[in-house]
Amino acid sequence: MSSAAPAEPRTLAPQGTTGTIAVLLVAAFVVILNETVLNVALPHIMGDLHVDAATVQWVTTSFMLTMAVVIPTTGFLLQRFSTRAVFALAMGSFAAGTLLAALSPSFGVLIAARVIQAFGSAIMLPLLMTTILMLVPQQRRGVVMGNVSIVISVAPALGPTLSGLILAHFPWRTVFWFVLPIVLLALVIGLLRLRDVSERGSLTLDLLSVVLSVLGFGSLVQGLSVVGAAGSHAGTESGWLSTTAGGATVLALGVVLVALFVWRQIRLQRKDQPFLDLRTFRHRDFTVSVAVLALGMMALFGGVIVLPLYLQTGRGLDTLQTGLILLPGGLIMGLLGPLVGRLFDAFGPRPLAVPGAALLTLVMFGFSRLQSDTPVWWIVTLQISMSVGLALIFTPAFTSGLNPLPPQLYSHGSATLSTLQQVAGGAGTALLVGVLQAGTVIHGQADGTTVTDSIPGVHAAFVTATVIAAIVLVLTCFMRRSTPTELTRVGDDAAR
Repeated sequence: MSSAAPAEPRTLAPQGTTGTIAVLLVAAFVVILNETVLNVALPHIMGDLHVDAATVQWVTTSFMLTMAVVIPTTGFLLQRFSTRAVFALAMGSFAAGTLLAALSPSFGVLIAARVIQAFGSAIMLPLLMTTILMLVPQQRRGVVMGNVSIVISVAPALGPTLSGLILAHFPWRTVFWFVLPIVLLALVIGLLRLRDVSERGSLTLDLLSVVLSVLGFGSLVQGLSVVGAAGSHAGTESGWLSTTAGGATVLALGVVLVALFVWRQIRLQRKDQPFLDLRTFRHRDFTVSVAVLALGMMALFGGVIVLPLYLQTGRGLDTLQTGLILLPGGLIMGLLGPLVGRLFDAFGPRPLAVPGAALLTLVMFGFSRLQSDTPVWWIVTLQISMSVGLALIFTPAFTSGLNPLPPQLYSHGSATLSTLQQVAGGAGTALLVGVLQAGTVIHGQADGTTVTDSIPGVHAAFVTATVIAAIVLVLTCFMRRSTPTELTRVGDDAAR
């Protein structure tokens, strides 16, 4: 295997291509929905399984850590095994974890179930993106990647709302029983319909890379998580500082281990045997898009982390009410995806991403002016506008970043993008929540029990998000339309 020159693309017939992508879209939707569906259920789990608030957070933390550890391995998995085998591994693991969670008699069993779920979930998005790259010709990828944005945007937005509706009438385990039949149906259909579209090679698993990846990315995300949690839960300045110091230590260890992981991959690339091929960064458009996506994800967390803290801490809104306020933006972002994809295919990335980044910058500045009496309708308007801006950024960035890669780097490019999304999400949370808490502490209001008390911190967090969005605006000016390298793999049916 070599990435020095593009491999000869495999020619695939159009029959069944739409069905293949549709099955993967549904499967990815279900597993991504699962990332947020339990957020509302945590208080119910605390009471039923007799654990405290600090312990119950491991329901989400264990899922996030497993995702961070497994995603870097997907580049190897997708090149070593067939599409159907990887799909069966992903959905089979997710189904097993879902069933175990629904039956879990104790908190320890529930955590084990979440780890198994996360293992399958981590594989699905890279599998989906790699399959699209293999099946869809470059000039039609925008509209198909737009459909992916529905999965990425709508599923997390629906999670808390759907869970809240279920929990209003049924026990928390019902959330898993609700998901399980859909997962099993997607698994059966996928095994019957999926074809092998992967570019496989005789790769050797490098155990040192696995160890460095697991410890490095796990420590990185855990450190970011602890720093972010310190900002959102610490009640005193000393408690915040001590918790932050502990998280920073783990974070520093993660940075060192990830640096060693990168060094190891560079060594392995000389033998064409990397665990995660970083030659994707030799492609300018991929590198620019990675930067845009990572910083855009950090700015996004201003809306999905700081805004709910603002609404719930001072406005007295519960999780379901907060979810309903945030829901329109998530739905609109997803529904705009196919339209943005078509516009991308027609005009390229820059005419979409630059206005989107400009809008995102204005919205973050608008959020930085929030007060304790800001009307809810204005908050919803800003949140919807943020979603429009992100839709104009994310679909072009995903597509223009992956388009110039040769086929043998598709799986590694998808894995790299997904990995950096996880890390950027954690970094955005840690940075913005940390700034929020620092702003509150500096003003002598460390408890942050009301919006009036914490409003300086809210302002500081969104000013930081505004600066990040402004950097995204500059970077989008360097995005460009990729020259097609191959146009003959499938017919028009692939992009419908």
